[in-house]
Amino acid sequence: MAHVVLGLLLIAQRSLYDLIKGFEGGVALFYSASSGSIKRALDVLLERGHIEVASVETGGRGKKIYRVTAAGHREFRAWMTGELTGTDLETAALSRLYFLGLLEPAEREPVLRRITARMESDLSRLTSLDEHLDTLEFPEEVRGVLAYQRATLDYGIAAQRFALDWFRQHLERQSPPSG
Repeated sequence: MAHVVLGLLLIAQRSLYDLIKGFEGGVALFYSASSGSIKRALDVLLERGHIEVASVETGGRGKKIYRVTAAGHREFRAWMTGELTGTDLETAALSRLYFLGLLEPAEREPVLRRITARMESDLSRLTSLDEHLDTLEFPEEVRGVLAYQRATLDYGIAAQRFALDWFRQHLERQSPPSG
């Protein structure tokens, strides 16, 4: 969450309200967040020195406008160029894709390669599980439930293959032809 907020603030300085609208206007396509979780992320980023208050509007509520600090720039770049962690690969991959244009052009391809490598690894684990399940015998009384569990696994494998193919094609379009 904090890295997504940093990305939005790197695009433009924003208030909490503007960040909420930024999520609703695009980020929510791949990352859901409540206004409370966005506020908590702002508080953490402020505490760590990754953002600062750029200005406070006078009158009314004194709306604060936030901007990214040099430490925040470094943190964002480290996250973008680092390994993808966690179990929600789709959100991790799409978060980085969404903000990929904030990196220098030479840094973009390695990020896409890390995403595809992680997808390949996850797909390999899923297909290994599928193959292993094919070797097992299950009691008749659980086969009805198992059929839908296997359908869920099949869906996961198909979705992972689609995502991997999409990212490979995107990577090919980004890479200059060799020769």
